[in-house]
Amino acid sequence: MKTNACVSSLAEVSLESAKWKLKFISAYFRRKDANAALLSNFEVFQLLTDLKQQRKESGKNKQSSGQQNLNTIMYETLKYISKTPCRYQSPETVRDFLVAMKGHKLTKAEKLQLLNHRPVTAVEIQLMVEESEERLTEEQIESLLQTVTSILPGDPEEQQRDSAMATEDKGDQA
Repeated sequence: MKTNACVSSLAEVSLESAKWKLKFISAYFRRKDANAALLSNFEVFQLLTDLKQQRKESGKNKQSSGQQNLNTIMYETLKYISKTPCRYQSPETVRDFLVAMKGHKLTKAEKLQLLNHRPVTAVEIQLMVEESEERLTEEQIESLLQTVTSILPGDPEEQQRDSAMATEDKGDQA
C-alpha cells in the first residue's frame, strides 16, 4: 500500500511541477503581438538577463519553493544559452539579419534556426533548411553563408583562432 501512495504522491508532484512550468512559460514569454509565437535565443537571453538584474536590484531574500524552481530554470537556461552565438548579438544585428534574409525564400522557422545557430558550413545550412537540395542552388547556399557570417557576430576568440589557422595554412602552402 505504501508503494502505491508514494507513486501517487510522486505523480501529483510531477503534475504540479509540469503545471508550474507551463504557467512560467506562458507568463514570462508572452509577446506584445499575440500572433508572434517564435522567440529567438537572443530574445530569451535578453529577457532572462533583465529578469535576473531586476531580482538582484529588488533584493528579496525570502523565496517560496516556486520561486526557487523559477530561479533554477532561469539559471540553467542562461547557462546553456550563454554558450550560443546569441550572446554576441544585439537588437540591431537581429534586425539587419532579418532584413537581409528577405531576399532568400525561407520560412520563419528556418530564419530563426539560422539566427540561433549561425551556421558556417553548407552542411549546417542543409540541416536547417528543409529540402534544401531541391530549394537552393549551391550559389544560394554560399550566399546564405556569406549573409549569415557577415551580419551575425561569432565568438571573437573562435574567429581569431580561425584566422590564425588560415594564415598558418597560407604560410604552409608557400
